[in-house]
Amino acid sequence: MVRFEVLSDIGKKRTVNEDGAAVFTLPEGIALAVIADGMGGHRGGDFASSTAITVIGEEFMKLKDREINQEMDWTVWLKEAIFQVNRFLFNYAKDNEEYKGMGTTLEAAIIKDHSCHIYHVGDSRVYMIDPEGIRQITVDHSYVNVLLESGEITKEEAAKHPQRNWIMKALGSERTIEPDFHTVELGKESYLLLCTDGLSNKVDIESMQSIILSERSLREKTEVLVNLANKLGGEDNISVILLKPSDEGVLDL
Repeated sequence: MVRFEVLSDIGKKRTVNEDGAAVFTLPEGIALAVIADGMGGHRGGDFASSTAITVIGEEFMKLKDREINQEMDWTVWLKEAIFQVNRFLFNYAKDNEEYKGMGTTLEAAIIKDHSCHIYHVGDSRVYMIDPEGIRQITVDHSYVNVLLESGEITKEEAAKHPQRNWIMKALGSERTIEPDFHTVELGKESYLLLCTDGLSNKVDIESMQSIILSERSLREKTEVLVNLANKLGGEDNISVILLKPSDEGVLDL
């Protein structure tokens, strides 16, 4: 069971929101959170991110009409759904010149009870926050992160690097893709944050942690995060999904 809030904002500089974010739930209390940041021009970026979320969400919701086996391997199901979207986007771009070069980041998380399985492509991020601190679960598939991990630049240089938006892997940009996979256990006081780089490039992790662990409602926390990113410049679209385990049923508060 999980409580969640979803918020996507165009930001202060863009004319089109190429982000997408959604949470889907099944009667059994299983939730799927998906966030995506499209690229490839206004038409291509919006199409890529919205298609990824729509297709994965529709495949997930089809399961509500089936008897879900307790032994069902959700990691296999989700990976296959991601492969399906990747093939569709790649072939669509190949057949339609105006969509050439499109792609999207993707964070897709299945939450069942307190277990969370995450697939990751690109430079959107997943964080886990609890009273002990904040931890970035995913590793950016970005040019700057390659430089950072090799020791060629510092974190401070990475934050201002002119190529910090170059990503090395995106859904739909190659015929085949291998997403990163992570599994985490969410405690009663844990939060899971999925966000696009419109948030993570602007709001530092200490501020994220302070806001998320505050006494505000779940909705207020997402609004404060997005408002702060806009206050700090808002050059990009900003999307946030904030989830918290609950023993009270599936709620959207």
